[in-house]
Amino acid sequence: MARILTAVLTAALALALVQVPAAGAAGDGRVVKTDKGAVAGTVTSTYRTFGNIPFAAPPVGENRWKDPRPVAPWQGVRDATTPAPMCAQNPDLGQPTGSETEDCLYLNVTTPAGQPKKPRPVMVWIHGGSFTSGSGSLYDARWLATKNDVVVVTINYRLGVFGYFGYPGLPGSGAFGIADQQAALKWVQRNARAFGGDARNVTVFGESAGGLSVCAQLTSPRAAGLFAKAIIQSGPCGLDSPAFTEPGKFVHLWKPRADVEKQGVGTVGCADLACLRAQPVAKLLTVHAQFSSPAYDTAVLPIDPVVAQRTGRVHHVPTMVGSTHDEMTLFTPLVWPQPVPESSYKEQLVALFGQNADKVAARYPVNGNNDARDELARVLTDKSWACASHVARKELGRYARVSGYEFADRDVPLFFPGLPPFPGGYGAFHASELPFLFDFGLTLTPGQQELSDYMIAAWGRFARTGDPGWRADVQSLAAGAVGPADFADDHQCGFWGQL
Repeated sequence: MARILTAVLTAALALALVQVPAAGAAGDGRVVKTDKGAVAGTVTSTYRTFGNIPFAAPPVGENRWKDPRPVAPWQGVRDATTPAPMCAQNPDLGQPTGSETEDCLYLNVTTPAGQPKKPRPVMVWIHGGSFTSGSGSLYDARWLATKNDVVVVTINYRLGVFGYFGYPGLPGSGAFGIADQQAALKWVQRNARAFGGDARNVTVFGESAGGLSVCAQLTSPRAAGLFAKAIIQSGPCGLDSPAFTEPGKFVHLWKPRADVEKQGVGTVGCADLACLRAQPVAKLLTVHAQFSSPAYDTAVLPIDPVVAQRTGRVHHVPTMVGSTHDEMTLFTPLVWPQPVPESSYKEQLVALFGQNADKVAARYPVNGNNDARDELARVLTDKSWACASHVARKELGRYARVSGYEFADRDVPLFFPGLPPFPGGYGAFHASELPFLFDFGLTLTPGQQELSDYMIAAWGRFARTGDPGWRADVQSLAAGAVGPADFADDHQCGFWGQL
C-alpha cells in the first residue's frame, strides 16, 4: 500500500503533449485514439497502462458544483504515462497525505498486451473512502487485467464538500460525485472499443463507498445501459450506522436533497454561491467531512436507494454482493480508542440499541477478556454490514441472478498504519479482500496467493459470464478454506430481521 501511495503522490500531474516515435505510430498499442484525442501510455510484454485520461471538463471555477461537463478535444498526443491525480481531500485512514487538486476528473485504463481476437470484457472500478477520500490510481489493476484477459478502468469522482455539497436552488445538489461516476461510465461506452474492450459487457464494481456507489448506479435511471453486471463489495444499499444521538437510532448513508441543501447554507461563512465558488480548496477542506452523504430526490437519484432496492426499481443485471467476516474491527477502535470494560458492555448496548439492549446482550455475551470492543465489533458487523448484504442479495435476487461471497481470511496483514492492538485481532477486517484483487505490494503467504488467484479468476469469470463459478448462495473465501458459508446463521440475520 505504501509503495502505491508513494508512487501516486510523487507522480507528475501536469498535462503534456508528447511526440510519438515511429514505433508507437506503427501499432505497438502505445497510442490509442479516444473520442476527444489520442493518448500515449506505457506498454510492456504483458500489459498496457494509460493514466490521467480526462473524462469530464475540470470542475473548477463556475463548474464547481455543477454536473460534469464534456471534455474539450485536444490536438496531438496526450501523455498518459502518469496516473490520474487524487481529488481534493484531507488525510485519512490509510492515506496519510491529502490533496488540494480540484481538477481531478480523470481515469486510468489497464489492458493485457496485444490485440484481442474479440473485444474483451470491461471492468470499471469505483474506489472507496467514505465518499471523502481515495483515488482510482491507488489500485494496481494488472492482476485482474492480465489473468482474466479483461480491460480494467479505475476512475476518480469528486469527494466530500466538492462531490456532495448542497445549496438551495443549486441543480444537482448532493449528487455531483455520483454524476461523475456516470460520466466515466459514458466515457467507457464511447471508448471501450479503442482499448480492445466490449462496451456491451461492462461490469461496474467497487468497495465500501465504491460499493455504495455501485448500489447508487443500480438504482439510478440515468445509468440505464451503462453496464451489464455489478459487484458490490462491503457497501450494500442498506448499510447503516448508529446515529449516537438517541438510543436505538440507526441511519442509512443516503440523505434527502432538502437536508443536504439546508446543511450547505452558511458554509465557511458564505452567504451565496458566488462567495462559495470563490473560496480556495484549502478553506473548503475544513468542512470536507460534513458532506459525505449522496443525496436522493435528485435527477441522478430520484428515490432513496434503500427504497429503490426494496421495491425493485433497479437495473435488472447479474450482481454479486459480498462483505468481509469482521467488517467493524477496522472502525471500532476509532469509536472506542480505549478498552471497554465488560462491566460497561451493557451501558454501551443501551446507548446503541435502547430498549433492545438486553436482547442483544443475550445474543452476544461477553467472552471474558475484559475488553468488550470485540463484542461491539461483532454486533455492529452483523447488524450494519453482514445482514444488510444478506438483505441486498434477497431483494436484488427477485429480479436478476445474484451471487454472494464472504471474505473470511483472518491473517491478512493490517495495511492501515497507526491502529492499536485489537482484542482477538482484526480478523477479516473491512477492505481486507482488496490486496487479493489488486497489487498493494503486500507479501501474501502461498495459501493466500492461491486464494488471490481463485478470487481474481472468480471476479473475471463473473465479468465475462455473470457467474463467479460457485454454487453456494454465499461462498466463504479464506486461505485453504474456500467453500459454502452459513452466512445468515453465522451473522444472526434472523434475529436482526425480527428486531
